[in-house]
Amino acid sequence: MTIETLTEFFKWCTLINGSLLLTWGIAILIMPDTVYKLQTKWFPFPREQYTIVMYCFLGLFKLLFIVFNLTPYLALLIIG
Repeated sequence: MTIETLTEFFKWCTLINGSLLLTWGIAILIMPDTVYKLQTKWFPFPREQYTIVMYCFLGLFKLLFIVFNLTPYLALLIIG
């Protein structure tokens, strides 16, 4: 596998996961009640707990996105 192939792979991983993170974050900001109602159909829990869970989920997803997608992509761009 070449550096160019890895760079393309991480570029697409970064774009796809970044768009998922952005979409989920915007959905929670713009329509929090709709997202809450949708989520509590499957997993019933109080509103306060939902807010904490979503905040932790977005934080963890952002951290994993940076560590496993963005950082390798930037490193490959530097060495490529």
